[in-house]
Amino acid sequence: MLRVQIEKGIERRFREMAMRKFGFGKGSLSKAAQEAFLRWISSVEDELLKFEGDPVEEIDGLLAGIPIDSVELQHMVKKLWLKRG
Repeated sequence: MLRVQIEKGIERRFREMAMRKFGFGKGSLSKAAQEAFLRWISSVEDELLKFEGDPVEEIDGLLAGIPIDSVELQHMVKKLWLKRG
C-alpha cells in the first residue's frame, strides 16, 4: 500500500478525471493512479537513461576519488552483495 499527500485541488481534479475515465465504481482511483504512476516512471526512465559520451570515461571519472584499486572494489562489492542476500 502506498500513501501520498497531494494538494486538495490536484486531488479533486484527479478524482474527477479518474471517475470520468473509469466510471464511478470501486477501483477507478486505483486504475487511474496506476496509469499515472506508469506514465511518470516511463518519462523519468527515458530522461535518466539518456547518456551521451563514453561510458568507460564516465565510470572512470566516478571512481577517480576512491582510494582502492578495481580488484579490491570488486571484492568489497561481492561481500556487500552476499550480506544483502
